[in-house]
Amino acid sequence: MKTVNADAMTSERKQPTRRALPPWHSDMTRFREPNNLKAAWQVANSLVPYGCLWLLMIMTVRSGGSYWLTLALAVVAAAFLVRIFILFHDCVHGSLFRSKGLNTFFGYVFGVLVFTPFEDWRFSHLKHHGSYANLDARGFGDIWTMTRTEYDASSWATRLGYRLFRSPLVLLGLGALFSFLLRFRLPGYQTKRKERMSVLLTNLLIVAVALIVAWAVGWKTYVLIQLPVIWLAGALGIWLFYVQHQFEGVYWARRNDWDPVRAAMEGSSFYDLPPVLRWLSGNIGYHHVHHLGPRIPNYRLKECFDAIPVLKSRQPLTLRNSLACIRLKLWDEERQELVAF
Repeated sequence: MKTVNADAMTSERKQPTRRALPPWHSDMTRFREPNNLKAAWQVANSLVPYGCLWLLMIMTVRSGGSYWLTLALAVVAAAFLVRIFILFHDCVHGSLFRSKGLNTFFGYVFGVLVFTPFEDWRFSHLKHHGSYANLDARGFGDIWTMTRTEYDASSWATRLGYRLFRSPLVLLGLGALFSFLLRFRLPGYQTKRKERMSVLLTNLLIVAVALIVAWAVGWKTYVLIQLPVIWLAGALGIWLFYVQHQFEGVYWARRNDWDPVRAAMEGSSFYDLPPVLRWLSGNIGYHHVHHLGPRIPNYRLKECFDAIPVLKSRQPLTLRNSLACIRLKLWDEERQELVAF
């Protein structure tokens, strides 16, 4: 009997009984093989433009020109930083390069750029793959989601905190700065020595890079560039993660009824983005494909999607109709859908 990919089921919590996968799932395994040349090209076409944008922003700040021009360049740089985060995400799954060593090395390099510790984030993210859409296993690598019953039974303070957390200003605005500048500076819940050392090493490297850049161009220039770039990239990244699992028609279930294939096909969105945005987001919009095959590299997700007809049965989430997802706040177990307050 075939079972779900171990990478997607990593979790220390008790999991539901593993179920047999449909016959077409085995066809996805041929897309798991990484291509080092494609991976190297992705590294180059992501890091080189990002570095060039930093040089341009440094020039605009030091020349005394309009800061609005710097911010305009920061928007583009943030988009490239989102792409770099997707490469970091592939390294977490060991899917960018064939070599585990290369994935770990570049995982740390990308982690410094995106202010995210490699091993610590890997720990929580793999738990997310084993627990997403499972109402009894929330709390790892996901966005805080309450059921309507839980919300109604909570204290006024908890309800207020939840309302504030789910507001766009906090979730996408303050949340981005909090997560990438503060939250990821400390180890996550249930982590072990390996993950804690990853946090420490990443923090030291971030400080070292900041000191070197500040020494070269000045603290003011560094802050005027780094702060908007990490904030915008963080907000874009959180939005992508939000719409991947918070949309109309999404699937959630209690532990005993949780099905990994349904969780992937119905609990993860197919975010049908325009080609440029799809490239900048590293094909992560094919999120149902990613959850069905976490070891498939980002540069092969579309290839897999095009080759297996059943994957196209997912109703796409467009850029326009995805905006309505922000109003969804609570899971109504009676209606089996996300609802507004």
